[in-house]
Amino acid sequence: MKAIQTLFITLLALVPGLAFAQDAGQGMSVIGQVIFFAGFILIFYLLIWRPQSKRAKEHKALMSGLDKGDEIVTSGGVAGKITKVTDDFILVEIAENVEVKVQKVAVSAALPKGTLKDI
Repeated sequence: MKAIQTLFITLLALVPGLAFAQDAGQGMSVIGQVIFFAGFILIFYLLIWRPQSKRAKEHKALMSGLDKGDEIVTSGGVAGKITKVTDDFILVEIAENVEVKVQKVAVSAALPKGTLKDI
């Protein structure tokens, strides 16, 4: 993925140079402008839109898959075990007899079972 990003950035850097290499009296043709605009949209889609929608789908699947007994880490860095799940909130046990109510959207990762014992 890094190589593709580097290639697109290099191509973007070269396009203005090619436009200035034309005669001073001529501007970019209509077809050249359309190709440039289409390339810009393609780069925008590949580098920004697609990865972001993929991450959003993964996070939505993570939130819907939360269940009692799962070990999680919140976006604030709090790790714990889920004791109760409701529609929008979960109850997370972070220590013995210490439970915190957390929004589901704040969960950043689900940990493999037994991870909290190793910490």
